[in-house]
Amino acid sequence: MRLGSLRASLEKTSRALAGRLKALVKGRKIDDALWEDVEEVLITSDVGVEASDALLSAARRAAKVGEILQGDDVVPWMRERMIERLTADDHSLRTNAAGPTVVLVAGVNGSGKTTSIAKLARWLAEAERSCMVAACDTFRAAAVDQLAIWCQRLGVPLVRQPQGADPAAVAFDAAESAAARGVDVLIVDTAGRLHTQRNLMEELTKITRVLGRKIAGAPHETLLVLDGTAGQNGLMQTRRFREHAQVTGLIVSKLDGTAKGGVVLSIKDQLDVPVKFVGTGEQPEDFAPFDPRQFVAALFGDPGD
Repeated sequence: MRLGSLRASLEKTSRALAGRLKALVKGRKIDDALWEDVEEVLITSDVGVEASDALLSAARRAAKVGEILQGDDVVPWMRERMIERLTADDHSLRTNAAGPTVVLVAGVNGSGKTTSIAKLARWLAEAERSCMVAACDTFRAAAVDQLAIWCQRLGVPLVRQPQGADPAAVAFDAAESAAARGVDVLIVDTAGRLHTQRNLMEELTKITRVLGRKIAGAPHETLLVLDGTAGQNGLMQTRRFREHAQVTGLIVSKLDGTAKGGVVLSIKDQLDVPVKFVGTGEQPEDFAPFDPRQFVAALFGDPGD
């Protein structure tokens, strides 16, 4: 994904966050009124209360020691601090050196999970890594059919069973097949579920356990797909999923349709779960590994903008 494409996708968030901030601080002196106004912009851009407090506390300290001298210095300072916070994480996809890498994908209904799986499979193919998909959402035939269409288009093998089959059994068969065929990456789809549905969350735990029995260390990545338009509700979703599966990374989808891209900063501050990929449209190519510098540049512009 080109930086220009990401900037276009994050235009709504950029207007809500960077655009308002730059207009707000321009020509102003550093005082309590300015910090209160900055806090309001951060919170209403879905950066979140805790993340905003942490950022503002650091900004106030920077002003006291002369790093921020006037209002016009605030946005460049925040740009650099956000890059520092986000680049502290490892955003790369984990790999298993001893066999297939298993990537478990979870998410609530409507989060863009199926499309994200197809995009991930395409990205792996472009990186010359073979993959297989396990259709463990056996409750909805339409979900498996949609995944089958994507896999056929991409030339990716799909492991599936009839509707109503045990999802953990599908995962086991897929892990066995992936190991036998020497596939590089096995992507395991799971039923779209609300984080409040206890039985489905427990099923996720079972799938995780079964995969680990068949392939050592599996799943090596558990990626949660978060709808970028969900804002702060995404934090609650992530917390609950982590109770039943060790979420190692996030795919943030639909960033092209929201002014709430600031939630990425809030997730980092509160949960310390790295964003691994971002989706910014409906096409398979509208997907890329998360690059902190590109992300912050799309929000705030490059230095000097």
